[in-house]
Amino acid sequence: MINRLLVANRGEIARRVFATCRAMGVETVAVHSDADADAPFVAEADQAVRLPGSSPAETYLRVDLILDAARRSGADAVHPGYGFLAENAEFAAAVTDAGLTWVGPPAKVIAAMGDKLAAKALLAEAGVPMLPSWTDTDEIADFPVLVKASAGGGGRGMRIVRTADELAEAVASARREAAAAFGDGTVFIERYVERGRHVEVQIFGDAHGRVVALGDRECSIQRRHQKIVEEAPAVVPERVRTALHEAAVAAGRAVDYLGAGTVEFLLAPGGEFFFLEMNTRLQVEHPVTELCTGLDLVGLQLLVAEGEPLPAALPASTGHAVEVRLCAEDAAAGWRPATGTLHRFAVGAVAAEFGGLAGPGLRLDSGVVAGSVVGVHYDSMLAKLIAWGRTRAEATRLLASALARAELHGVTTNRDLLVRVLRSPAFAAVEIDTGFLDRHPEVFAPLLPADRLPITALAAALAAAAQRRATAPVLPGLPSGWRNVPAVPQTTRFVGPDGDEIEIRYRLDRTGRLADWSSTSAAEESAERPTAPTVALVEATPDRVVLDVDGVRRAYRVHRVGSAVFVDGPDGAASLAELPRLPLPTAAVAAGSLLAPLPGVVTRVHVQVGQRVSAGDPLLTLEAMKLEHPVLAPIDGVVAELPVPTGGQVQTGAVLAVVDEKDPR
Repeated sequence: MINRLLVANRGEIARRVFATCRAMGVETVAVHSDADADAPFVAEADQAVRLPGSSPAETYLRVDLILDAARRSGADAVHPGYGFLAENAEFAAAVTDAGLTWVGPPAKVIAAMGDKLAAKALLAEAGVPMLPSWTDTDEIADFPVLVKASAGGGGRGMRIVRTADELAEAVASARREAAAAFGDGTVFIERYVERGRHVEVQIFGDAHGRVVALGDRECSIQRRHQKIVEEAPAVVPERVRTALHEAAVAAGRAVDYLGAGTVEFLLAPGGEFFFLEMNTRLQVEHPVTELCTGLDLVGLQLLVAEGEPLPAALPASTGHAVEVRLCAEDAAAGWRPATGTLHRFAVGAVAAEFGGLAGPGLRLDSGVVAGSVVGVHYDSMLAKLIAWGRTRAEATRLLASALARAELHGVTTNRDLLVRVLRSPAFAAVEIDTGFLDRHPEVFAPLLPADRLPITALAAALAAAAQRRATAPVLPGLPSGWRNVPAVPQTTRFVGPDGDEIEIRYRLDRTGRLADWSSTSAAEESAERPTAPTVALVEATPDRVVLDVDGVRRAYRVHRVGSAVFVDGPDGAASLAELPRLPLPTAAVAAGSLLAPLPGVVTRVHVQVGQRVSAGDPLLTLEAMKLEHPVLAPIDGVVAELPVPTGGQVQTGAVLAVVDEKDPR
């Protein structure tokens, strides 16, 4: 019987496990780095133990520190969550050797499946279909192929290679990323299937020799080989579903599987499928299976770890569930990770958190709350939002609407991209595969149309005016900027989401109504100016502005933090920065400078000072949030400066390189 459980992980999965523990009466212990001392998962645990160390990311990988925390807190069991130590056979063995209950498969199973090359050979003997694979690059004759890390998952250390010329660099890059993420740079190569779908089966095994399939999931919408949209069940013919389940159970039985696991397959367009890998842990996307089956998979993990058999009768999957991973990243800027403070994190109409959804509705599994600081040490995922409906269309519509209405202020996220994916005709028609995002560049466009940005900025300006009048010590009821004789309009300047400046000019009459307004921006000057809409002010408070736009009433929610202004409207959200009326002088940055978008380490420098480059050429590679991010030349020119050497650490805004524009002659 488990009485006190330590979760050797952080963020959303720690909170998820704690929620089940509270429901089952199990005490909880959190472990945390210094960077996570104020995180929500630490506050929610019954006890918390600090993990000392200079590197917040590596701290969680210290087996000795985790075991010491279990001893000091009196924990009698360890749950690894997912990631970090979840698929570390040495950690599982160390936990059991310490006399603690390990919530997961035995160390020998983790070891067998952790080496993907050995796992492929083992499961091939069990009749599980396999793709051809190689370890020697000289043996490869046909392309495209996929380079994969042998020791890890989550898309880390994966590269698609379409020509022989690209292979050597792809292998080297994959090895570096795999070594950084998993401590093992071993890679292998598989045949790449074009238009393939990523489908997986949730399996569970108990100590009494039973292995079952608890449904399947579609995980084909991916970026950088990492899933961002998942759903259950997968939309496949029943004959394919049956074969997938049989193959997954065969894989589990071949290794005497125990606990929660996932067998992942690549589904070819003709219905043929191939084994990808077996993840010996709970998956990030497990909530969609929970909503369709009504099962608590974490609760099942604990019961199986205690030696209990799986229930004799397991529920069938009903309805449809769709999950999205909300990540701190700029999708349109090459998935560049984002950092900062979440000034507001509000998702409306959520019916349950971390489980407990009993009918159609929304579930939120989040690692953050309003006020959380998003740093560079960990994966960029902030939260998962999941919808369950009677049909796929119903669940998708509910999820897209909730995402579009969410107030996510302070950190750039992939929200707009997720909404556009969910609302795309191709997604509705299940015309999906792992290359979906490459073929649908339209989903990278922001939800807020460019021609609606001036109205959004006007709402921000009017809210600021209302704030000034509300705090005015004299005549607070006087309309902002009102004069007996109209002169110049009031002017407010913002930096928009794309970095361009937008100027709003407006005038209120003596009753506080909007007499006239106009806007100027770089986008408007470079394109044919559209006819300005007719706008009337209905209501303006510091946090809410209602405008009548061409006869349609539209409400805007406004949230201000210092000079940052966040506006959520019916068309989409915008983050603006109000510029001061009298700006102070600042130090100039040399033209052509490339600045670090976030803190990181320069792992490679590809060019030399004086070298001529073309727009799009790689200049250097920056590693942040455990991923490599290429820094490309923005223009044709000559490399003038490379101030950061290989191995150098940089902070946000540091100059990484300077490219002088090419001589026009």
